[in-house]
Amino acid sequence: MAGNAIDQTRRMLSLVTYLRERPGARVAEVARAFGISEDELIADLDVLPLCGTSFRGGDLLDIDTDGERIWWHNPDDVAEPLRLAADEATALLVAARAVATLPGLRESDREALLRATAKLEAAAGEVAGASSRLSVTFESEGGVFADVDRAISERRRLWLRYYSPARDEVTEREVDPIRLFAVGHTYMEAWCRLSEARRTFRLDRVVEIKLLDEASDPPPIELRDLSDPSTGLVQTGAEDPEVVVEVGPGGRWVAEYYPHERAEELPDGALRITLRAPDPGSLRRLALRLGRDGRIVAPQGLADSARDAARQALAAYGE
Repeated sequence: MAGNAIDQTRRMLSLVTYLRERPGARVAEVARAFGISEDELIADLDVLPLCGTSFRGGDLLDIDTDGERIWWHNPDDVAEPLRLAADEATALLVAARAVATLPGLRESDREALLRATAKLEAAAGEVAGASSRLSVTFESEGGVFADVDRAISERRRLWLRYYSPARDEVTEREVDPIRLFAVGHTYMEAWCRLSEARRTFRLDRVVEIKLLDEASDPPPIELRDLSDPSTGLVQTGAEDPEVVVEVGPGGRWVAEYYPHERAEELPDGALRITLRAPDPGSLRRLALRLGRDGRIVAPQGLADSARDAARQALAAYGE
């Protein structure tokens, strides 16, 4: 299992120095030296070409691999002393101070970050004063991320209260976290002790989270390739019924909360959302929540049953 985000960052920084000193290094030897699998190494190498010495996208690391060896084509170009422009230094200082406030960050990492920030402030001079007037406040997802990251690092179980929009309910469960990843939103893949199966949790739907003293012990499972539609985050089968929902401006949140195949813009800020659901009947609750902000268009039977459910609800309310 891959380590947490901080461990990966440490490894990638070391990897840059390692590769600079070993042109044409073999993939198998590098993976063995860092104690990771070849797949994890390749994943790191996919990220490194997006890194460099400029926030504006220049001077990126030109690193590639043919699967057997690793080649770094511009090590000398990025070895020059780093020169930060005023906006780059400001952005870096604001981000560093914000990350240092994250709950769940290991104290040694926090101290190292603060030391680095102090050195950058000294080098930045007047820019540091300007950056001190800016601040970033993380929403609740940031705290959840820090707790999950810590749980993965310390191999500890988590307790969650989690909101499921499909069932419109909050459930309590204990999970053994496996990894964090981002596909539009940030997710945790974990072994859920409630369902005894692998589950994916979107961090902004975590209502409450606690680190437990129990050790995390997920069963050995193969990580899914998130780039493959057949095994990735959104898994729908061609046999699952297609549902079409039209929502007004007040219902556009549906496209954020429900995995869907496509969302088409309609006049006046409306959307036509097409999704697949193994149990389309569960979407009747969605139609009731939307009220005047949306309606189920197809299949016709589901649209009719949603209207009937709305009429019954209104009748009961009138009584």
